[in-house]
Amino acid sequence: MESKEGDVAEIRVNPSNYSKRVVLKMILGRSDGGLGLVGERFVIGGWVKSYKDPKKEVPPGVRGSRDSSCVEILQSRIPLFRTVMRILIGSNGSIRENLGVVPPKPEKPSVAYLDVNDGSCVANLQVMVDSSVAPLIQLTPTGTSILVEGILTKASVVGKHAIELKVNEILHVGTVDHAMYPLSKRQLPLNILRGYSQLRPRTTTVASVTRIRSALTHSTHIFFQNNGCLYVHLPVITTTDCKGFSEKFRVTTLLDKANKDPNATDGTNAIGLEVIKDAIKEKSKRVEELKRTDSNKEALFVALQDLKKTNELALQLEEQEKLNRGTSFVARKVDFSTDFFSRQTYLTVSGQLHLECYACALGSVYSFGPTFRAEKSQSTKCLAEMWMVELEMAFTDLEDAINSAEDYLKFMCRWTIENCSDDMKFLSKRIDKTIVNRLQSVASSSFEKISYTDVVEVLKKVKLQCIFIGNIKFINILTTYHGFSSYPIELNNQVTKKAFEAKVEWGVPLTDEHESYLADEIYKKPVIIYNYPKEVKPFYMRLNNDGKTVAALDIVVPKGGALIRGGQREERIDTLLSRIKEFGLPREQYEWYLDLRRHGTVKHSGFSLYFDHMVLFATGLSDIRDVIPFPRSYDNVNN
Repeated sequence: MESKEGDVAEIRVNPSNYSKRVVLKMILGRSDGGLGLVGERFVIGGWVKSYKDPKKEVPPGVRGSRDSSCVEILQSRIPLFRTVMRILIGSNGSIRENLGVVPPKPEKPSVAYLDVNDGSCVANLQVMVDSSVAPLIQLTPTGTSILVEGILTKASVVGKHAIELKVNEILHVGTVDHAMYPLSKRQLPLNILRGYSQLRPRTTTVASVTRIRSALTHSTHIFFQNNGCLYVHLPVITTTDCKGFSEKFRVTTLLDKANKDPNATDGTNAIGLEVIKDAIKEKSKRVEELKRTDSNKEALFVALQDLKKTNELALQLEEQEKLNRGTSFVARKVDFSTDFFSRQTYLTVSGQLHLECYACALGSVYSFGPTFRAEKSQSTKCLAEMWMVELEMAFTDLEDAINSAEDYLKFMCRWTIENCSDDMKFLSKRIDKTIVNRLQSVASSSFEKISYTDVVEVLKKVKLQCIFIGNIKFINILTTYHGFSSYPIELNNQVTKKAFEAKVEWGVPLTDEHESYLADEIYKKPVIIYNYPKEVKPFYMRLNNDGKTVAALDIVVPKGGALIRGGQREERIDTLLSRIKEFGLPREQYEWYLDLRRHGTVKHSGFSLYFDHMVLFATGLSDIRDVIPFPRSYDNVNN
């Protein structure tokens, strides 16, 4: 509601449209921290993060509990008194019993203070529950879900909370087996959390990453919709390889048919394999139980070794089973005309070629979806399934693609800073204190533009000095380019000079090491690299007039690497046919794509943003498996 100048506008917090509850962000996200809502009645729901018993709270500056007797205080603070008492009553005696002091029976807590979070924000709401409302033992375990109704009041216990919800009624309780709940004991590292994809969103770090990922998704749609682009859904199953040289996942039902072949072996190891898999489940449970406690580390080590050996045995039997069952399928030439699609099909590596069809009819279009690569990599920057944002614009050239890519990247950075401030503050403390500054730098700086040819010349001037201290290698970078220099460290250890791990010369693809050094060390800001040799870019990039380079672009950011790749597409059919031949690609797979050049061809350009890499950059995390909800990587699918 509107207010007169100088008055404070009353903002009423209403339940969500499809639930009776009020999300905590509407209460805790206010500028006053929710104090202006004191006295209001709310229904809130969430999961218990922690529990506090007020009777166990010790006031600042006071040692021991408030119930300590004079005898106990003298005993703890006066050594002579303690010695005399031991002589008088004996070493095994109880001071309380010998002095006639009856120890009080432990009181059951009458009030519980719960820190509750519903995933809408970083902050937790303190919820006070009296034992007369519900049995407190059901509510206090970490992970318990509750839906409660109560009155918002000022916090009754001085601490980090300014407000609390005094519960009048319990509407729902989802209990937790405390002994089995993996998040109940301590803060687990991210690599351990990956084994619990179904529960890790309840941790503050993963929840913050998820909210930032959602904000980046929202900003993507806002940017493109505001710039007149249409959103197009693209197929996941395709007959073509967009890149022309990538590893692909084949889609087929022929393996099922081969397994039903009466001539195939019946799998004599099947029974033994099932028994071993059951044993693995039991041993995995044992390992999880041991991981949840810091004690008995020797038992954990033995259990891990035992589980490893059992897994290795299971893998051997599985490989033998696959070999037996697949003999009839592998040995013969595959007839894909009998397959589900009557031809070879794959999971898409990129939707760009399909997106061009719509760009050449509707103008500017974009897509946002998963892509797949069957590369056997354990890299922290690569997964089998990753998300990609792709844009295609008709009647545009390389310069237009560069400008739109730069504006899009800046828009996402500004949006994240403005709409995820609490999550960014939390991740700055927990993960990387520089993430906000990095986003602000990208959003406000002018990007450096440099051709591939000039990049090679710059990098050739770089010398890396490797200093070996024992078996540990440290790299000190030496360069004379643009006045940058650093002096070698005087050490009585092995010192060698070398170039980059990959050789720098014209015609060779730039590596992550090359790109990162360019943005991190030389220019210290985002760098746009353009006009690459035609051999290192896909066949559809437009050939430049020099006949050696293509109109391709990459955008590299400091501490983030290459986030965007794209360029102008080849609209000339003769040139495109020559490029397909150069790459040795089967022309028949691209006839539908060539039709775009036969019928009403038009200059067009676009780019692809590696969305998961953008989330890595925005959150400061280092492993891509921590920024995607359910990561699928080589030899690893949890659920």
